[in-house]
Amino acid sequence: MKGAVSSLWVPFVLLALASSLGSAFDPSLLQDFCVAINETNDAVFVNGKFCKDPKLVNANDFFLSGLNVPGDVSNAVGSNVTTVSVNQLPGLNTLGVALVRIDYAPYGGLNPPHIHPRGTEILVVLEGTLYVGFVTSNADGNRLFIKTLNPGDVFVFPIGMIHFQLNIGKTPAVAFAGLSSQNFGLITIANAVFGSNPPINPDVLTKAFQLDKNIVEYLQKKF
Repeated sequence: MKGAVSSLWVPFVLLALASSLGSAFDPSLLQDFCVAINETNDAVFVNGKFCKDPKLVNANDFFLSGLNVPGDVSNAVGSNVTTVSVNQLPGLNTLGVALVRIDYAPYGGLNPPHIHPRGTEILVVLEGTLYVGFVTSNADGNRLFIKTLNPGDVFVFPIGMIHFQLNIGKTPAVAFAGLSSQNFGLITIANAVFGSNPPINPDVLTKAFQLDKNIVEYLQKKF
């Protein structure tokens, strides 16, 4: 992919920017690191993960490759998110940062409206043109902040705000984002509302969205 090699510095810049936000949400460090481990023998439980014995930690615990590989966007929304959180990179445990690569198909590849309940997101575009935005809370009048981004442009999505990105260009788009939590969480609005398990009573959604009940039931089957 053109420009991919020269753009590999972007993830590291995003992690540095996100780290200044992380201390507000993830616990402050009481040690140099706490590499996550699934084994419980002789381990310490910190923030949802067990810590590996520091004497057994090595460089590979802080290493992950593959973000140069484009994600598969042949799906219903035309996008793919490659996540680097504590679940993929154990060395992130307690450090309060994470990273994602987002690939968008041309002509409408969409990262659908969603929220991150535990992290602010800072996004930078590497390739393509994205239409992005977020919606504020009810108390602020549900204001929509939107922007068209080109390569090198940066945009911030505050923690907990509904936000999205849409590829409005004729070519594939690529973006990287840093997040201010090792495990930022993801709630995709349409999936959560219409695809919950078990399903939400259609009467609730019919009244909430002011839709015909048949449409609600159709959407529930779709999701």
